Amino acid sequence: QVQLVESGGGLVQAGGSLRLSCAASGRTFNSYALGWFRQAPGKERDVVAAINWSGGVAYYADSVKGRFTISRDTAKNTVYLQMNSLKPEDTAVYYCAADSRTGAQAMFLSRRGEYWGQGTQVTVSS
Repeated sequence: QVQLVESGGGLVQAGGSLRLSCAASGRTFNSYALGWFRQAPGKERDVVAAINWSGGVAYYADSVKGRFTISRDTAKNTVYLQMNSLKPEDTAVYYCAADSRTGAQAMFLSRRGEYWGQGTQVTVSS
């Protein structure tokens, strides 16, 4: 059974940085797509970034391009989201997702995932 456990959320001032981690277990993830999604209060969950476990091109929402970086450490079975130059509008619950059925581009375009973590709160104060 796939388990995804996020950590690293918290309260930060605008302009600050956070690094989210997602520890993945229960499968060999070589053919999986991994992604980060977020849901702000009163809004639908939306994709932030996606990457294939095997590497390659990463996909980013326009709102985070140049500020956020998704990466993975295959030795640690962990996916990261480095968030820099944070803005109050980045405030949301951030979720890690994995999908064995599609690649990162399809995950990004469909905004869907197969497995989900429990989420971690990120709050950016102005």
